[in-house]
Amino acid sequence: MLLWINGPFGGGKTQVSHELRRRLPGSVVCDPEEVGFGLHRMTPRPLRGDFQDLPAWRQGVYEVLDRTLGHHRGTVIAPMTVTEPAYLAETVGRLRERGHDVRHFALLAEREEVLRRLRERGAGHAVRLVAGKDAPLRRESFAVSRLDHCLDRLSRDEFGEHVRTDRLTVPQVAEHLAAATGLTLTPNTDGPLRGRLRRALVGVRHIRFV
Repeated sequence: MLLWINGPFGGGKTQVSHELRRRLPGSVVCDPEEVGFGLHRMTPRPLRGDFQDLPAWRQGVYEVLDRTLGHHRGTVIAPMTVTEPAYLAETVGRLRERGHDVRHFALLAEREEVLRRLRERGAGHAVRLVAGKDAPLRRESFAVSRLDHCLDRLSRDEFGEHVRTDRLTVPQVAEHLAAATGLTLTPNTDGPLRGRLRRALVGVRHIRFV
């Protein structure tokens, strides 16, 4: 089974994906963003744009996930924001046509809640401690600029199933997705402090410098 976790930038996709991987034995996270970063690294900066616009990205994601689903016995988890229906069809749609069991979820939250998460994720909290609580989201400027577009597009029917996460913790969102797909997670044994530390480490590991 493939769980494709969609949502706006800062919507919690990465955190939820790694919570699922932690509590779902045999599962793996296959991040389609890595294919895009590879294409960017091969491309001179003036020629870089949105890597999702490159046919090579959509084809590469399809091929990697098709191969993984065909040879890996556990659940495959793909956290990726995709707001173009045609691009979703070229990835998720083609994998379904190939015969794979694909479940798509769009994690949604109110605009202010997503902005709060963007300020907190990765190095954002440390930046605010030094520069003040109103410091601009420099590293997240692209995510902020795309936020309204993402929330509008992903709320449409073709991007269902929608999951509202405003009042849910990361473990609760993971448990909701597992229940919706018939998967059984191991118990969450993290206390509040350990859970925060774990999520902070996931955020730091996914700071992008490309």
